[in-house]
Amino acid sequence: MAKVLVTGGCGFIGRHVVEELLSGQYDVRVLDALNEQVHADAHVALPAGVDMRRADIRDAAAVRSALRGVEFVIHLAAEVGVGQSMYEIARYVGVNDLGTAVLLEAMIEMPVRRIVVASSMSVYGEGLYQTAAGERLQHVRRSQARVKGGAWDPVGPRGEPLSPTPTDEQKPVDLASIYALTKYAQERQVLIFGEAYEREAVALRLFNVFGAGQALSNPYTGVLANFASRLANGQAPMVFEDGRQRRDFVHVRDVARGFRLALEQPQATGHVINIGSGQAYAIADVARMLADAMGVPELEPEIMNKGRSGDIRHCFADIAKAHDLIGFEPRRKLENSLADFVDWVRSVGAVDRGAEMKRHLETRGLVI
Repeated sequence: MAKVLVTGGCGFIGRHVVEELLSGQYDVRVLDALNEQVHADAHVALPAGVDMRRADIRDAAAVRSALRGVEFVIHLAAEVGVGQSMYEIARYVGVNDLGTAVLLEAMIEMPVRRIVVASSMSVYGEGLYQTAAGERLQHVRRSQARVKGGAWDPVGPRGEPLSPTPTDEQKPVDLASIYALTKYAQERQVLIFGEAYEREAVALRLFNVFGAGQALSNPYTGVLANFASRLANGQAPMVFEDGRQRRDFVHVRDVARGFRLALEQPQATGHVINIGSGQAYAIADVARMLADAMGVPELEPEIMNKGRSGDIRHCFADIAKAHDLIGFEPRRKLENSLADFVDWVRSVGAVDRGAEMKRHLETRGLVI
């Protein structure tokens, strides 16, 4: 039975990855710091038989110990949050990039065969766009002046309107936040290491992951969890810009299966691969869908008409490469999965810290 180390295995995605691996008859070890912002209760229940090690990913001795006897690594340990990364810079760079360096350095002397690292769609910055004539534009950015003036959509080099289109892995990265910078550094470290030491290495660029188990009290977690926390406390969801920005929402169980497939398929080695649903949703529409599912349709989203530094307008996944390389197909759509998510939210309760998050950003000039 092959042993897999899952760093960050007590987190939202990590717990589902652990369950997926156990269903595939893997022997699973977890290394997790149990960060208080993510884990309201430090006593996280993992399935029976999982070898749990509590330690920071930057603790070299603990990492070396956790790697003993391990054949595969799934590296999820990271700080997550675009907005928070813009002012807790040392924390994000330390955990995400130094932590990955510590892990890889420890792997040099260990017979680890394959590592799969969690990257992020944030590395793309803006997604792909095309002109009315069908010209594909890979380097699109919004100016801060336009965003401040409420001109939310990016325009072409001649000021022409653009249409967003599914983003594939050929799009060059364009790092718009500290979080994106750290995730790109993570994926490049892993792929460079793999080539240098002849280890199998894969990077999965995850789009917006949702499902039961998100940290509802963490205002920097996924947008769906933020909306659910607001709605559960009788508050309207806060939506930045005009709410028409589009994102790709992928269910956490689909993501977990994607990690297992990336671990098992030989042809994935050396690749970066999008893991998303392949569907695009306007954020304000998502807020309304969730309000309906939670039985509070009268709580219309609060459209802020303000932007945040580091945010992008549109990005949703082209998942053809995931299908071709690892046989990945999403099985759950957002609109068909909200009932289970709502049941879970009601069962655990939620602390709304959305206003606190907004205040932190405003006091640092990051709301524009």
